[in-house]
Amino acid sequence: MDALTTSDAVSLDAAAAAKAAFAAVEGIPFPDDIFVAPELRWAVIGCGVIAKQMAQSLALAGRKVYGVANRTLEKAEAFAVEYGVRRVYRSIDELYADPEVDAVYITTPHNTHIAYLRGALAAGKHVLCEKAITLNSDELIEARAIADEHGVVLMDATTVLHMPLYAELMRRADDDEFGRLRLAQVNFGSFHDYEDVQSRFWNRSLAGGAMLDIGVYALSVARLFMESQPNEVVSLANVFKTGVDEESGFVSRNAQGQLGVFSLTMHAKQPKRADLCFDNCYIEIMAYPRADRATIVWTADGHREEVRSGVEAYALCYEIADLERAVAGDASKLKLIDYASDVMETMTRLRRDWGVVYPEEE
Repeated sequence: MDALTTSDAVSLDAAAAAKAAFAAVEGIPFPDDIFVAPELRWAVIGCGVIAKQMAQSLALAGRKVYGVANRTLEKAEAFAVEYGVRRVYRSIDELYADPEVDAVYITTPHNTHIAYLRGALAAGKHVLCEKAITLNSDELIEARAIADEHGVVLMDATTVLHMPLYAELMRRADDDEFGRLRLAQVNFGSFHDYEDVQSRFWNRSLAGGAMLDIGVYALSVARLFMESQPNEVVSLANVFKTGVDEESGFVSRNAQGQLGVFSLTMHAKQPKRADLCFDNCYIEIMAYPRADRATIVWTADGHREEVRSGVEAYALCYEIADLERAVAGDASKLKLIDYASDVMETMTRLRRDWGVVYPEEE
């Protein structure tokens, strides 16, 4: 049997994690409070791990992907057979032209997103786009302008923006239960070996590196609870031989003096841990990208409060539901793209400081 490449192993890990999450809800009735807006007809671009998770997530709710397009037609056809997809498009333009498609989910590599965003948004489709939504701030500004011009919704699929746990914690923060946020300390470490430097994690031509792949989660957690985006950032980074960021540490501060402290690495495991430190407590969130629980430690007496909201297995359902709610006019969901834009500005600034530039940016 041939040895697994890095990308093979990562795909298996992701598939195994999703399988475990789905198994945890097997036989449990799907909640009736997730899909509350009018249902849209969805098509997906790309047939990788995350596209498969989307199809599996919709199946939990008794729904199916309507259409699929992929660079390789055979893969799209196989995806359609496996997940009961009605339409397989021979080209991306054919998908854009289909009046039956209301919304498009883009799951391809980072550096391809802007091209698909331009086409889908200009065709009048609402778009949910996988992280990182674009390569840089200029691309996201352009995509938002096209969405506004055509009266459609653009949404970032970073799971942190959609998990109910964060909505519940933000509600309590807005009610001033926690006091003022002072410091957010956020870590994310993944291990990707060096055997396959052409994988998307290390390949500069595929917009590899830690910032766009995992930094987006760390920065999103902090941004949700801060009064404004950072206006100061200091950092150090190690750049891999392929020209992408391998690991970094950085500190940010906004106009209100709220600090963010971050550490990222692509070649060493560390806990996916976020600590949000307020006047009255600190909140610890483990495995925060799809978290459904958190611990509040209250300053006054040290007692611990466990908070649970949402279910990990439904992570992609929450994303789809949020876009459908935004299309229906939910202001809180329409605002999510503003957080995404703030995060993208910080990521763009940091990469510029490190000299990490992708071919499309040259």
